[in-house]
Amino acid sequence: MSSTSDPRPLTGEPVSLDLLNTRWMREGAVQDLLTGTEGLAVWLAANGLDAPADEPTLRHVRQARDALRAAVDGSLAEGAERIDAVLAHGRVRVTLTTAGPGESAEFADPAWGPAWLAARNYLELLTAAPDRIRRCAHGSCILHFFDTSRNGTRRWCSMAACGNRAKASRHYARTKEG
Repeated sequence: MSSTSDPRPLTGEPVSLDLLNTRWMREGAVQDLLTGTEGLAVWLAANGLDAPADEPTLRHVRQARDALRAAVDGSLAEGAERIDAVLAHGRVRVTLTTAGPGESAEFADPAWGPAWLAARNYLELLTAAPDRIRRCAHGSCILHFFDTSRNGTRRWCSMAACGNRAKASRHYARTKEG
């Protein structure tokens, strides 16, 4: 587990979107949590993933993040092949336990575990509500979220940050006109 605190402005999203949110903007510059294994340890801990924070895992997680970005910010057709390449490194094993039916993930190489789980989570979000996977509406924000609002109209990664900036900008424009 990492002793470094999580510097990201938005956390707690589903694991696939949380992986995308390891890149964010601060004062006009892109920040990247995954520049090394220490940042990877922060991300793994934030998502409760028990995996080594080593170079192979970092490489695979970055590959999954790039695949997710291609699918979410580009086109599903563009990202599908890249996401499938990540998913090829694991599988779901269906089980029967005393609690009933279950499933577990299996990986030939454990270093693929976090990347595979993020890619699989994206498929789950697509199945549940693809129209609720969103990018923040603020023009200079690159964060993503899963809209869980009742009416499905959330536009901002955070009302306190990007939403407030947009409201302040509209207010400034109105007062300048008047």
